[in-house]
Amino acid sequence: MARWRDGRGELLVEEVRVPLEIAASYRARTRGLLGRDEVDGAMLLSPAGGVHTFGMRMPIDVAYLDRRLTVIAVRTMAPGRLGLPRLRSRHVLEAAAGAMAGWGLAAGVRVRVSA
Repeated sequence: MARWRDGRGELLVEEVRVPLEIAASYRARTRGLLGRDEVDGAMLLSPAGGVHTFGMRMPIDVAYLDRRLTVIAVRTMAPGRLGLPRLRSRHVLEAAAGAMAGWGLAAGVRVRVSA
Protein backbone atom coordinates (compact mmCIF):
# COMPACT_ATOMS: atom_id res chain seq x y z
CA MET A 1 0.00 0.00 0.00
CA ALA A 2 1.33 3.41 -0.97
CA ARG A 3 2.01 6.03 1.67
CA TRP A 4 -0.39 8.92 1.78
CA ARG A 5 0.43 12.63 1.89
CA ASP A 6 -1.33 15.33 3.89
CA GLY A 7 -4.43 16.52 2.10
CA ARG A 8 -7.97 15.61 1.23
CA GLY A 9 -9.56 12.44 -0.02
CA GLU A 10 -12.60 10.27 0.36
CA LEU A 11 -13.42 7.42 2.72
CA LEU A 12 -15.65 4.62 1.42
CA VAL A 13 -17.51 2.58 4.03
CA GLU A 14 -19.42 0.00 1.99
CA GLU A 15 -21.68 2.32 -0.09
CA VAL A 16 -21.21 5.46 2.05
CA ARG A 17 -18.79 8.16 0.84
CA VAL A 18 -17.33 10.43 3.50
CA PRO A 19 -15.09 13.50 3.01
CA LEU A 20 -11.67 12.69 4.42
CA GLU A 21 -8.75 14.76 5.65
CA ILE A 22 -5.45 12.86 5.58
CA ALA A 23 -2.79 13.58 8.22
CA ALA A 24 0.32 11.65 7.17
CA SER A 25 3.14 13.96 8.29
CA TYR A 26 4.31 14.07 11.90
CA ARG A 27 3.15 17.66 12.22
CA ALA A 28 -0.34 17.00 10.83
CA ARG A 29 -0.80 13.86 12.97
CA THR A 30 0.29 15.74 16.10
CA ARG A 31 -2.23 18.51 15.43
CA GLY A 32 -5.07 16.19 14.41
CA LEU A 33 -8.43 17.63 15.44
CA LEU A 34 -7.03 19.74 18.30
CA GLY A 35 -8.61 23.17 18.60
CA ARG A 36 -11.56 22.39 16.32
CA ASP A 37 -15.22 22.71 17.22
CA GLU A 38 -16.38 20.32 14.49
CA VAL A 39 -15.11 17.99 11.80
CA ASP A 40 -16.49 17.65 8.28
CA GLY A 41 -16.39 13.92 7.59
CA ALA A 42 -13.36 12.16 9.05
CA MET A 43 -9.62 12.48 9.59
CA LEU A 44 -7.18 9.66 8.86
CA LEU A 45 -3.98 9.60 10.93
CA SER A 46 -1.34 7.43 9.29
CA PRO A 47 0.71 5.85 10.63
CA ALA A 48 -0.85 5.80 14.10
CA GLY A 49 -1.55 3.16 16.71
CA GLY A 50 -3.30 5.27 19.35
CA VAL A 51 -4.70 8.72 20.08
CA HIS A 52 -5.58 11.07 22.90
CA THR A 53 -8.21 13.78 23.27
CA PHE A 54 -6.29 16.17 25.52
CA GLY A 55 -7.05 19.71 24.36
CA MET A 56 -10.07 18.69 22.28
CA ARG A 57 -13.34 20.57 22.51
CA MET A 58 -15.66 17.76 21.46
CA PRO A 59 -16.12 14.02 21.92
CA ILE A 60 -14.97 11.95 18.95
CA ASP A 61 -15.36 8.49 17.48
CA VAL A 62 -12.06 6.70 16.95
CA ALA A 63 -11.62 3.68 14.66
CA TYR A 64 -8.40 1.69 14.74
CA LEU A 65 -7.47 0.16 11.35
CA ASP A 66 -4.96 -2.55 10.48
CA ARG A 67 -2.65 -2.53 7.44
CA ARG A 68 -5.43 -3.77 5.16
CA LEU A 69 -7.79 -0.98 6.36
CA THR A 70 -9.98 -3.39 8.29
CA VAL A 71 -11.51 -1.92 11.45
CA ILE A 72 -10.07 -3.46 14.62
CA ALA A 73 -12.14 -1.45 17.11
CA VAL A 74 -14.35 1.65 17.32
CA ARG A 75 -14.52 3.77 20.47
CA THR A 76 -16.13 7.07 21.45
CA MET A 77 -13.77 9.24 23.48
CA ALA A 78 -14.64 12.26 25.60
CA PRO A 79 -12.23 15.23 25.71
CA GLY A 80 -9.25 14.79 28.04
CA ARG A 81 -8.81 11.02 27.59
CA LEU A 82 -5.93 8.79 26.57
CA GLY A 83 -6.88 5.97 24.20
CA LEU A 84 -5.28 2.59 24.60
CA PRO A 85 -2.98 1.70 21.70
CA ARG A 86 -4.08 -1.30 19.62
CA LEU A 87 -1.36 -3.81 18.82
CA ARG A 88 -2.23 -4.40 15.15
CA SER A 89 -3.32 -0.82 14.49
CA ARG A 90 -1.54 0.98 11.65
CA HIS A 91 -4.02 3.82 11.01
CA VAL A 92 -6.61 5.72 13.05
CA LEU A 93 -9.81 7.39 11.84
CA GLU A 94 -11.34 10.22 13.86
CA ALA A 95 -14.82 11.70 13.39
CA ALA A 96 -17.52 13.49 15.36
CA ALA A 97 -19.04 11.32 18.10
CA GLY A 98 -21.82 9.14 16.69
CA ALA A 99 -20.86 9.60 13.03
CA MET A 100 -19.23 6.20 12.54
CA ALA A 101 -22.31 4.28 13.65
CA GLY A 102 -24.29 6.20 11.04
CA TRP A 103 -21.82 5.13 8.36
CA GLY A 104 -22.00 1.47 9.42
CA LEU A 105 -18.39 1.46 10.59
CA ALA A 106 -17.78 -1.38 13.07
CA ALA A 107 -15.13 -3.97 13.89
CA GLY A 108 -14.47 -6.25 10.93
CA VAL A 109 -15.57 -3.74 8.24
CA ARG A 110 -12.98 -2.99 5.57
CA VAL A 111 -12.83 0.60 4.30
CA ARG A 112 -11.27 2.14 1.21
CA VAL A 113 -9.44 5.46 0.94
CA SER A 114 -9.03 7.48 -2.22
CA ALA A 115 -6.60 10.36 -2.01
